[in-house]
Amino acid sequence: MMATWLINISYFVVAVLFILGLKAMASPVSARKGIVWAGAGMVLATVVTFLTPGMQNILLIVVALALGGALAWWSGKVVKMTDMPQMVAIYNGMGGGAAAAIAALEFARGHVTGPVVTTLATLGALIGAVSFSGSCVAWAKLQGVMQKAFRLPAQNAVNVVLGLVTIGFGVVIVLGGHPSPLHIIVFFGLALALGAILTLPIGGADMPVVISLFNAFTGLAVGFEGYVLGNPALIIAGIVVGAAGTLLTQLMAKAMNRPLTNILFQPITGEAQAGGAIAGSMKEVSGLDAAAMMRYAQKVIVVPGYGMAVAGAQHKVWEMAQLLEKEGVEVKFAIHPVAGRMPGHMNVLLAEAGVPYDKIFDLEEINAEFPLADVALVIGANDVVNPVARTDKSSPIYGMPILDADKAQNVIVIKRGKGAGYSGIENALFYEDNCRMLYGSAQQAVADVIAHVKEMAG
Repeated sequence: MMATWLINISYFVVAVLFILGLKAMASPVSARKGIVWAGAGMVLATVVTFLTPGMQNILLIVVALALGGALAWWSGKVVKMTDMPQMVAIYNGMGGGAAAAIAALEFARGHVTGPVVTTLATLGALIGAVSFSGSCVAWAKLQGVMQKAFRLPAQNAVNVVLGLVTIGFGVVIVLGGHPSPLHIIVFFGLALALGAILTLPIGGADMPVVISLFNAFTGLAVGFEGYVLGNPALIIAGIVVGAAGTLLTQLMAKAMNRPLTNILFQPITGEAQAGGAIAGSMKEVSGLDAAAMMRYAQKVIVVPGYGMAVAGAQHKVWEMAQLLEKEGVEVKFAIHPVAGRMPGHMNVLLAEAGVPYDKIFDLEEINAEFPLADVALVIGANDVVNPVARTDKSSPIYGMPILDADKAQNVIVIKRGKGAGYSGIENALFYEDNCRMLYGSAQQAVADVIAHVKEMAG
């Protein structure tokens, strides 16, 4: 009786810590504190679970926790910032896979009884399996193991048919109540295939939205399986993660002006490029000229993208910004909601470099300032500054709100080469009269600019 009372009180404290942690994560200023609070809640929930009456296999659980914790600690320490999106993706998948595995085990042991519990267990299994396999595909694509986009013949028809068949097997499980091993294997096989096939064609600016969606799926799956196990901590954690992930997915889809159905069934790919070749040519600029344009400007707006991340150039970019500010130049950073490969990717990189939060602005805050800027410096961004989103109705990104970098007096684009970006869509900005291309790695290009700015300052 005492143990039950202590468990319930502890789970209430866990719920408070999760909610406070999530609230704190809403601001970059308090995000670190929020992570600590949420982590403390998870540790408390894990420890208290050992007090559950009738707990078995404690040694195996301790060994699993030790191995998993050690692996997570090590991977968190050694992961590069450029690899953070794929780590987030695979961790999302692990949560969904764990929820699906719980459901499979409970079904196999015959512990799932009653229509409500059976329905929730089946839903959790379906959503968790889709999140697991989809996140694994997302990881493989972000890691470069798999090609960027792969579409099956009649892709959408395959998605619909496979989804309906998977749901059909789920209905059979719910109505039957006690599925056979064959039913369980087929159901999970179909759900895993569905998640993988849904994710295969997705790339470009759609990828952060999909990662956020799978995060929401994982939360829902964990919440459902928490109800099946009668574990309040899992229910609370699942609801919080599921709700936060769902809201974030909706906000990001809105920021792209693309319904979630379009992201899943009409993903952005280079094959969708419309309008033929873009008129004009790209005009190159030297590091010296780029440095002069920014050194003698009054206002510079920096637009970071994945090219900055992959080069690890965020520290150099902030060093350059500080040099310019010493020379009297106003420098601001403009962040698009889907810049990079995961939600908040650029914010994380700039925070790591020490850029003050009051210098970082989102799309709605900064767009009106581009016409007043002498220079917009675009570092490895593509879709989020492509003006065809405003003008070309045949473009797959038409209607997506973009950063108005093209409206600056001058645009400098740091780019590794002349090819199209991650989505394969050619960027009309690069051919504009006011745009100049500074080719090379962002790290090298910005270092070159820094050297010339220092010479001019001296």
